[in-house]
Amino acid sequence: MILVLCGTVFLSLSLLYMDVRESRKEAEVIRRNTYGQGSKTEEREVTVGGEKMEEPLEITVGERQYTSEEIKKVFEQNIRRLDLLILGENKSLDEVRSDLELITEIPDEPVEIVWELDRYDVMNMQGKLQEEKIAEEVSENPDIKRDGILVQLKAFLRYTEDETKEALYERAVKVFPPRLSEEEEKVEKILEEIQNEENNNSSKETIKLPKKVEGEKITYRRPIDFRWFGVLLLGMFAAGLTGCLIRQEEKKQVKKRRIQLMRDYPEIINKLCLLLGAGMTIKNAWKKITDDYEKKKAKTGERFAYEEMLVACRQMRSGMTEAECYEQFGKRCETPAYLKLGALLSQNLRKGTKGLSEMLQMEAVHAFEERKALAKRVGEEASTKLLLPMFFMLGIVLVIVIVPAFLSIQI
Repeated sequence: MILVLCGTVFLSLSLLYMDVRESRKEAEVIRRNTYGQGSKTEEREVTVGGEKMEEPLEITVGERQYTSEEIKKVFEQNIRRLDLLILGENKSLDEVRSDLELITEIPDEPVEIVWELDRYDVMNMQGKLQEEKIAEEVSENPDIKRDGILVQLKAFLRYTEDETKEALYERAVKVFPPRLSEEEEKVEKILEEIQNEENNNSSKETIKLPKKVEGEKITYRRPIDFRWFGVLLLGMFAAGLTGCLIRQEEKKQVKKRRIQLMRDYPEIINKLCLLLGAGMTIKNAWKKITDDYEKKKAKTGERFAYEEMLVACRQMRSGMTEAECYEQFGKRCETPAYLKLGALLSQNLRKGTKGLSEMLQMEAVHAFEERKALAKRVGEEASTKLLLPMFFMLGIVLVIVIVPAFLSIQI
């Protein structure tokens, strides 16, 4: 630790000595930055007549400019480089099949370039080939595939600091159509054969497609129409949508059945209480309720709870025990209230439990409270469903109020 501290102090003192020594020297020369590095700013402590100025003087000098001879050398060097700089992905300027890179400046050099071409229809100012025009000329003159299209390039190299100093670069390039793949060449030859056949037999109703190209056999087949796939997808979508709609309708019917069962439950319990209180047996009271329902069925329509009671009556007539019929009735209704009712009636028949009327009366009170709660829930659901139409109407009202106000504002 002591060695590190001593070394640091020694290094700091050495640097301080060197800085003091340099500051005492006369620094009358400032070395300029080379081209591209920008201007340079340095500070000098100035002493005039033996009196030192309080603040150091900041001196800014521009970057070095080239002499005429240096500019000439720069032009000569870059003219020799241009062939490679503009080549792009091509192997040679004597066989140009892809875009050239006609650069407008040379990296790290004070030189800008302006291009001139004699065939702007074949190549633009950026060096991009006009493939449509090339293809058109090839169709008119097939020899271009072998000889190419001659394009004369001219480049004016100018010194950026003095545009009067410039040099000329000239180069002729040969532009060819893009090189085709093996498959593309075969397709082109087949199309040429077909075109020749069509030209030679223009009066015939049909033309024969070539059977060979360069000795290779050719077979043809119409493309497969994928209408079947579209129909399949449409059918699958329709089937899925139909299934969803059916499930949704089933859920809707189940919910409707459950609500109707709960609405009819207090009425059925009250009727049973009255009839049992009048001295009827459970079976006779049950039959009385179903008989009354059948008489009014044409007016009231089918009620799920009463229909299940009718099923229980038929089961009794077919020989099923009364207790089992009540239990099956509760299970078919698939609600806790009816399951409890079926169990009460079945238990009364099997074990002779006393106080059935009192239990049914208590169940009637409980069922009435459940019905009120159900009505409240249904009302809340209805009010929730009305929110969307209410918001829609609110939007219409806002439009009616706000739009005329905006239209009346004069800008």
